[in-house]
Amino acid sequence: MGMGIFFALAAGLMWGLVFVGPLWLHDYPAVMLSFGRYLAFGLIALPLAWLDRAELRRLGRADWLEAAKLSLVGNIVYYLFLASALQRAGGPLPTMIIGTLPVVIAVSANLRDARRDGRLPWRKLLPSLALIATGLALVNQVELDHLRADPQADLGRYALGALLAGGAVVCWTWYPLRNADWLRAHAERSPRAWATAQGLATLPLAALGFALTWVVFALAEPAWPMPLGPRPGPYVGAMFTIGLLASWLGTLCWNEASQRLPTTLVGQLIVFETLSALGYAYLLRQQWPAPATLAGIGLLVAGVVWALRVKPEPAPAQTPAAC
Repeated sequence: MGMGIFFALAAGLMWGLVFVGPLWLHDYPAVMLSFGRYLAFGLIALPLAWLDRAELRRLGRADWLEAAKLSLVGNIVYYLFLASALQRAGGPLPTMIIGTLPVVIAVSANLRDARRDGRLPWRKLLPSLALIATGLALVNQVELDHLRADPQADLGRYALGALLAGGAVVCWTWYPLRNADWLRAHAERSPRAWATAQGLATLPLAALGFALTWVVFALAEPAWPMPLGPRPGPYVGAMFTIGLLASWLGTLCWNEASQRLPTTLVGQLIVFETLSALGYAYLLRQQWPAPATLAGIGLLVAGVVWALRVKPEPAPAQTPAAC
């Protein structure tokens, strides 16, 4: 349990970095950020695959197909939604919408995986979910107040950003549940090798997407300097940094946590990503969070601590129907 929590915390710290890239590279379209990040992730995975070559040979066609599905939905499509949301609504609003993931995943997993992981009693789980939801609402209210006070704010753009962030939530509700299914069904396999396999599966998808983006931009935006945009150095540096730390190392840490913790609990630990992303966003703003924001963060942490004290109970056995 302790090591599982440590790995989930490390994954959250790494994944928080993905919120910084679209804000720092605000002049780059989301498609270049998504395909660039995962093209870098795939290239990083190539030498790492040599270390896990024995484990990777054990993967069959169905395993590689599953890795491709996870990579497409949980990596490329998710980040396309997230980057688009961040560039339209700023940092905190999409971050807090993504921050609903601990609640959404916990509820989904408790409904879906009770027979495998044990059932977390709702009467014990609901207080932690309420604390997390209240914390998210407090932080979100501060951002909405800032939005209303800004006469130059584009409400339509912010609303679209919120909608795109909702799409990212859908992608990343599906991903950890499906990823945990594979890991729990293959407990003897290496989580590191599975993270590398997802990187390898991402490479052709990202390369194809980047090539198509190049063609479209050449036709529709000929002034845009492809392939690396107007700031090649920062772009390449950011993509490889995020690709290594967030995509590969973050996925590795998450896989380690997923093998050690029930899906319901590990789902709530995604709150560490939200806290990290908020911290990085305010550092980038060079601004201290408002008191209500700090109170919301405190409630998020309290909710996670509460949830970790809830122990799963075995699901009741189904009795055969009488003849």
